[in-house]
Amino acid sequence: MQQPNEVLFYAGTYNSADYEAIILGALNKDTGEMRVLNNTKGIENPSYLAVNRSGTVLYAVSEKDEGEVYAFAIEPGSRALRLLGSRPTDGGAPCYVSISPQEDYIFVSNYSGGNVNVFPVNADGSLLEMSAQVKHEGSGIREDRQEAPHPHSVIPDRTGSHVLVCDLGLDQIVFYRLEDGKLVTHREVPLPPGSGPRHLAGHPSGQWLYLINELNSTITVFANDETSANLNILQNVSSLPEHYAAGSDDTAADIHVSPCGRFLYASNRGHDSIAVFYIDAATGLLEPQDWVTSGGRTPRNFAIIGGMLLSANQNSDNIVSFRIDRDTGRLIPTGNELEIPSPVCLKQL
Repeated sequence: MQQPNEVLFYAGTYNSADYEAIILGALNKDTGEMRVLNNTKGIENPSYLAVNRSGTVLYAVSEKDEGEVYAFAIEPGSRALRLLGSRPTDGGAPCYVSISPQEDYIFVSNYSGGNVNVFPVNADGSLLEMSAQVKHEGSGIREDRQEAPHPHSVIPDRTGSHVLVCDLGLDQIVFYRLEDGKLVTHREVPLPPGSGPRHLAGHPSGQWLYLINELNSTITVFANDETSANLNILQNVSSLPEHYAAGSDDTAADIHVSPCGRFLYASNRGHDSIAVFYIDAATGLLEPQDWVTSGGRTPRNFAIIGGMLLSANQNSDNIVSFRIDRDTGRLIPTGNELEIPSPVCLKQL
């Protein structure tokens, strides 16, 4: 049972359907201690999760060759998951799921399938048949990683009228208009060749968007024009320390802006760190502040929860908690970790 000083979160993992692959955890906001409350079987490799605003429904992709997306009801009290149903994504390795601001659609990106899906949502959160699908075409300059399109994230804008797809294989962010459940191409925003765009994080003001580029370990800062649905590059900055000699194992992963809008965090696999940046309040530009070890190997995902940062370290099977200094944004290890197999996504309940 949840304690008064705890905040709850779900963790998605790489595990078989026979294993408890989605974990419900509790974080002590005072100490950073974490514990497992319950878990859910029946879904293979739930590598990305999304929870609706009321905390009554959870969506999870099943990252496998023939991808699926699942909808679960979150039971009051226990917060256990009850399956509402699943839908095929018609593509391999779905790796991202998001919810429209009006919560009437969900969006899924399929990394190896090269396609993006739209599913209408029933009143109870269950999924209707797919209403739209787009398939990207082309390739990038990296023959080892950009031989084909690889949509890595699909994110609606704040109005819900447009959807942004970061395609790692094409070095593009593709804007789509959402019209009656269909995706209509609006524009493509190119990135420097070999960037490998992965995830986006928005500033609370709506003025700026921040992109983590997996392949060259950089962060791109955009001026966000919501009126015309366009992005203009303001800055490219490395997610790694200045004098660090990056190797083939170094790939950037996740990115988040603090709720106050003053700090940005990014995770680096290989270097196994969380980077801390200061955000200029007037320009939105980034200034590097610090790099802190993630407390494990391969920090694929992290989340800001209960005034703390939790790092999901995929290859060391642990989640590590850090206190966030309110004045500087720097991360202070709490000394606490939660051991679970292959954690790859964290979402606050």
